[in-house]
Amino acid sequence: MRLLIVEDERRLARSLAAGLTAEGYAVDVVHDGLEGLHRATEGVHDLVVLDIMLPGMNGYRVCAALRAAGHDVPVLMLTAKDGEYDEAEGLDTGADDYLTKPFSYVVLVARVKALLRRRGRAGGSPVLTAGDLRVDTATRRVHAGGEEVALTAKEFAVLEHLATRTDEVVGKPEILEHVWDFAYEGDPNIVEVYISALRRKLGADRILTVRGAGYRLVAVESS
Repeated sequence: MRLLIVEDERRLARSLAAGLTAEGYAVDVVHDGLEGLHRATEGVHDLVVLDIMLPGMNGYRVCAALRAAGHDVPVLMLTAKDGEYDEAEGLDTGADDYLTKPFSYVVLVARVKALLRRRGRAGGSPVLTAGDLRVDTATRRVHAGGEEVALTAKEFAVLEHLATRTDEVVGKPEILEHVWDFAYEGDPNIVEVYISALRRKLGADRILTVRGAGYRLVAVESS
């Protein structure tokens, strides 16, 4: 899943991005409200972590503009303010949750996961299937042939993206964009490393290489 952080405190933004990346999310970061609104309206993010006190456009206005334009992406608001009025104002603009600084990183991660689970339930089953492969996006657990398979956070993220497009060819650039982020400048062959790891754990016949195009997750039933 891909998250957008809109936060002008650059040290905090870097810290949040590093932590959420370690949790297996692809994370984009911007530092002002206008850019945050532009990026959020692209429709590629699963959740927005939005500060209230931002240059260009404050978080209240960003959230209100998103909702007025029909975007239902979950929004977790961050603010240094504290008080019922501020929380009410944030929620009135369409925010889904509210966290006051300073906050525990553990609490933030729990709130992010809860919002993503809630969105999964609203949009249908959080379990993606391909034959006897089950990818539970809420609990982040994978079963193949009835057996649970332990995956790292990045392995799960790659598999999850493939599972949302079962039987379709998914290109390496798309995987990089959604599992890492738009600013990733490392070796693009990192995708092949994770595909190889998934084949070792799940079976080589589940993920096919389409030469020159990408990869396809196929439905396999255990014998």
